[in-house]
Amino acid sequence: MGAISATDIISIIQEEIENFTWDEKERQTGEVIYVGDGIATVYGIDHAEYGEIVVFDNGVKGMVQDIRHNEIGVILFGRDTGIKEGTKVTRTEKRAGVPVGDEFVGRIINALGEPIDGKGEIKADGYNPIEKEAPGIVDRKSVDTPLETGILAIDSMFPIGRGQRELIIGDRQTGKTSIATDTIINQKGKDTICVYVAIGQKASTVAKVVSTLEKNGAMDYSIVLSSTASDPVSLQYIAPYAGTAIAEYFMNKGKDVLIVYDDLSKHAVAYRAISLLLERSPGREAYPGDVFYLHSRLLERSSRLSDELGGGSITALPIIETQSGDVSAYIPTNVISITDGQIFLESNLFFEGMRPAVNVGLSVSRVGGAAQTKAMKKASGSIRIDLAQYREMEVFTQFASDLDEQTKAQLQHGSSLMQLLKQPLNHPLSLHEQVITLTLANEGFFDLFEVKKVKEAQGDVLSFMDSTHPEIGQQIETSKTIDDELVSSLLKAADEYKESRNLVSSQE
Repeated sequence: MGAISATDIISIIQEEIENFTWDEKERQTGEVIYVGDGIATVYGIDHAEYGEIVVFDNGVKGMVQDIRHNEIGVILFGRDTGIKEGTKVTRTEKRAGVPVGDEFVGRIINALGEPIDGKGEIKADGYNPIEKEAPGIVDRKSVDTPLETGILAIDSMFPIGRGQRELIIGDRQTGKTSIATDTIINQKGKDTICVYVAIGQKASTVAKVVSTLEKNGAMDYSIVLSSTASDPVSLQYIAPYAGTAIAEYFMNKGKDVLIVYDDLSKHAVAYRAISLLLERSPGREAYPGDVFYLHSRLLERSSRLSDELGGGSITALPIIETQSGDVSAYIPTNVISITDGQIFLESNLFFEGMRPAVNVGLSVSRVGGAAQTKAMKKASGSIRIDLAQYREMEVFTQFASDLDEQTKAQLQHGSSLMQLLKQPLNHPLSLHEQVITLTLANEGFFDLFEVKKVKEAQGDVLSFMDSTHPEIGQQIETSKTIDDELVSSLLKAADEYKESRNLVSSQE
């Protein structure tokens, strides 16, 4: 047999290269080279995508979160006890998603969309990706329809519109969650689906919220997605995205949705833990450089869709916890710049008994009057300026003993306004109740009463109006406007109330 020439060898190699077929299936499986703290490093999966789901031999799922030169970092959606070095990992070629459907309403689920309320399986109508591009400018419609919270201090001065993102910010134990739950309770009968996402909360806290919603009949149109502090950080990380995916299902059907993220401070902490375990470079306050994108890509998905796309909306109420009222910290400033305004709750006001403890100076709604009914816009009038003047005057006159009548009247008016803005938990006011209260306040009606009796008088006069002049409330609710004729009818009714309570002589 003759020697094989170099030309023959080259032709054999060329033939092998041409006939070579890429065996993709062999490349679909890798193995764990390190596992710990809910993170697995996998070698051998060369073509995994960021955000793709992989499955481990023991059935635990994970999501690709880090792609390096010849290995990938995976966050686990379960306990890592059954995973060790050498465990096989298989690609699914699917992005992370959650089941969605109408049957989720009224249920409590975890971040993977699985029921945790013991009421059996939930039949899903589809599957939505947890990460999705936000609607573009062309697909959106301007925010002009109010989403009433039922809280007088907010609806009158910092109105929230359908499709808006309004941040609730303040120290711990200042009533942030209470504002969110009151808003959910106020959506009863308004054809709005509510999604409450609990991130890193204690299980007992979530149970308390669910109990409040059930007691007020709000679970009939609500979904609670709970990822408690005892859950792996990976589930806390995906929880708000999963909640938004469920909300988008209803929005795309033309419905209005309210979603509460309670709270995004803990979400940022969970993402920081994941990033540090994946050995990403820490930046300011040890947060990774992309922590702004973490929340911006989440909150941008809340919008009001154009009529061509069904006109549905997602209104977001993200919650941020501050330390000692420091709104200039890293995460608070990030989320303030993403949202369309913030409701700042102040500890000092809370301890003084002003509840909700809304700071009128630091709170703002960037949508403003566009998200108010004409009735509310007219009734709220100068309330914000009156309160600001009162607060300033109160500081200057607290040591003065001799005050002129005008100053006394202004202080009395400001004090009665402050009392009217106090509101007990789980007692949202309807539109006509708010409009009647504000209209009478602007006319100085509540200045007749002692400061301690203003709240009692408010409840009494509203009951009187509903029983003797129900047509006034009905007209406000149906027309959403209040004209001079209606104002005069309201003031006549107020005079009747004063006569019935013998207040006319005391006024004189």
